[in-house]
Amino acid sequence: MRLRHIEIFHAIYTTGSITNAAKLLHVSQPAVSKVLHHAEQQLGFALFTRTKGRLVPTPEADMLFAEVDKIHQQMRSIDNTAHNIKHAHFGNINIGITPALGFSVLPKAIASYHQQHPNVSFNINTVHNDAVLQSLIEHKSDVAVLFHPSPKLGVNSIACGESELVVVYPKGLFPHLPTQLSIQELIDVTFIGISDSGPLGDMLYSRLQSENMQPHSPIQVQTYFIAARLVAQGLGVCVIDRHTAMGNVDANTAIASFTPPLAFDIRALHLQNRPLSTAVQSFLPFLQSAINC
Repeated sequence: MRLRHIEIFHAIYTTGSITNAAKLLHVSQPAVSKVLHHAEQQLGFALFTRTKGRLVPTPEADMLFAEVDKIHQQMRSIDNTAHNIKHAHFGNINIGITPALGFSVLPKAIASYHQQHPNVSFNINTVHNDAVLQSLIEHKSDVAVLFHPSPKLGVNSIACGESELVVVYPKGLFPHLPTQLSIQELIDVTFIGISDSGPLGDMLYSRLQSENMQPHSPIQVQTYFIAARLVAQGLGVCVIDRHTAMGNVDANTAIASFTPPLAFDIRALHLQNRPLSTAVQSFLPFLQSAINC
């Protein structure tokens, strides 16, 4: 039996007539009769007999129905799964994220998304610019969200928003609590150095070089989070992204933008030969909203 035969047979068997089967399947009665006749020809036996104007299943049809019903349920399950995938009712999102966005932005985005898509699961990996391509190729990440990533062959880039580098400083260092600072105002200030800070580190270095400044950095760390906590102890200033700064400012610290600003873009990357799933596509607007709020 073909799938169409199974569909027609199941509809007639469960509704009791060609008329009702046609209504159930939204087709004409002649179309149902034609498919039923073709199915019986292929099987070599009758599936129904007509008694008092009603189609009655033959013993052969009763024996066949148990197996046909299993297939029919599987077909409905496939249809439901396809519908859910199309509308992102469930699925799995493997997302790589720069640690700075993982502290506050990503949790907010997932919380908002989860309210509308509670059955979509997430697998979150922290990634850095130098390892993003490997993460995508190895399927660890369907999409990776980074600060100011450099163009890469075979990788698509989707704009998610913008941010900036800011100075986090102890309030006692600048009692007037400026909201903007120039490089020249930081010449005699101790910096908490951040090693291997990727494109943002390169951006800061270029600005320092252009103003002939060599910062004094007796303490070196590897994460923005640790740098911000050291500033809170009065050990110097640090230059980090605004999202991390906002999540770590406390009663002892303040934030200032650079003048002129050190702005950068935030982008989502995925391999060109691996289109984004419906679930990922539906999630990105929530992430963009969390980044830009």
